[in-house]
Amino acid sequence: MKQLPLGPLMIDIAGTRLTDLDRERLCHPLVGGIILFTRNYTDPQQLAALTAEIHALRAPALLIAVDHEGGRVQRFREGFTRLPPMAALGRLWNSQPAAATAAAHDVGYVLAAELRAFGVDYSFTPVLDLDYGPSRVIGDRAFHRQPQAVVALAGALVAGLRAGGMASCGKHFPGHGYVIPDSHVELPVDERSLDAMQEDLLPYRQLSLDAVMAAHVIYGCMDCNTAVFSDKWIDYLRNDVKFEGVVFTDDLSMAGAGIVGGMLQRVATAYRAGCDMLLVCNAPDAVAEVLAGWRPEIDPARAARVENLLPRQPAADWAALRADPAYRAALDSIAQLTA
Repeated sequence: MKQLPLGPLMIDIAGTRLTDLDRERLCHPLVGGIILFTRNYTDPQQLAALTAEIHALRAPALLIAVDHEGGRVQRFREGFTRLPPMAALGRLWNSQPAAATAAAHDVGYVLAAELRAFGVDYSFTPVLDLDYGPSRVIGDRAFHRQPQAVVALAGALVAGLRAGGMASCGKHFPGHGYVIPDSHVELPVDERSLDAMQEDLLPYRQLSLDAVMAAHVIYGCMDCNTAVFSDKWIDYLRNDVKFEGVVFTDDLSMAGAGIVGGMLQRVATAYRAGCDMLLVCNAPDAVAEVLAGWRPEIDPARAARVENLLPRQPAADWAALRADPAYRAALDSIAQLTA
């Protein structure tokens, strides 16, 4: 096991087990985490073996993350509880706010406890984007149109995550719900004034979040770059919103990230803007290019922030979790949402 501070890159792998090349890349000083996808999963036992091998590579252990929100964004399905889209909690909120917040806590707890039982440290959730309606990528991933409903439901989900031993990540800062294009395939532009965006920013101001993920959206009120590449937006997050946690980029391989050039330019610009951890996904050649050619001046404070996302409490094993009355009650609550 190598003793190595966590670097600023989060990368991925192609298969369900590590290759020699994967091990070499994951032990590179620039790497600090790995994101898993559906292609990396066959069943819970395979996942447990994969995460155990990843964690054994170095100390502190790499942060193992996944996009596991619920609804259509849930990478591991067979063997895991099917989680509802966050809009289901928003609909319940309209008639029964107390029941909705209790259910949101249950969703967060089950999400975290199940992932941690099989060695996954972290999920990029909750989505804090407001549901304005026409977005091609957010849709039912959002809790609600009203920011106070989002604050209440996301806050309950975050508390559930913490009960399951997992940190949170609010996304997509400063708000992706208003624009129509999908930043995976296009470059969205939001031309609203900063005053008009204050509703979108309210969840970031009021929630206690461990991390945020910046959006590949240009907000003309602040910058001609997307939020990921904007030192103005990161400065606003730190100094106006008063956020002290980790800032992630969204995937730098997305079409919305192409505004600044190739992958070397993307990682350098995002890091210079103030992002702590940079995601390079689904682009193995680009990972090779970055590991070979990027020579940043590493900021130890950023590495320390990322290390704080690693779980502090031991995970419950699967048998103990299944026997836990709180877990079983949470499953019943979720079953009512997905019925």
